[in-house]
Amino acid sequence: MRDWFVRLAFLGTLCAALFCSWHWLFPSPQQVIRKRLSQLAAAASIAPNEAPLVKLAKAQRLSTFFAMDARVNVDIPGRAVQGFNGRDEIQQAAIGARAILNTLKVEFVDVVVEVGPDKKSARAHLTATANLPGEKIPEVQELEIGFTNIDREWLINQAQTIKTLR
Repeated sequence: MRDWFVRLAFLGTLCAALFCSWHWLFPSPQQVIRKRLSQLAAAASIAPNEAPLVKLAKAQRLSTFFAMDARVNVDIPGRAVQGFNGRDEIQQAAIGARAILNTLKVEFVDVVVEVGPDKKSARAHLTATANLPGEKIPEVQELEIGFTNIDREWLINQAQTIKTLR
């Protein structure tokens, strides 16, 4: 009887290990997109006293999250509406922002990812918070981000702010 229990426990442990390994090796598109968004937030953030070469490298890294023909439209209340077309414009905007700002903390919260039926496109609805230097209250903006799967990598092809009631 005890031998049977040991075999059952071993089989259960083996199944749990295989299940965890499968999910670790082959994550769902939602998990991959959430991870990419957290990496994007880290690349967009600026640490205090960042060296100029680090700022340049992070701006270049930030642009790799976008497709070559990506479109980004940002409408922040009280500030100018900004539109960027293509990876190069996005990279130049990131370099310009890093030249102006000393520090910036970006976070994406409340991320909801919907993968399309074709498994090649996805939409993420999220809230972005940015702690800007000199401001006590963080800037909060709702975003809708479109992804496309290009060569097994989820890239942003469209991002826009969502107007909400204030």
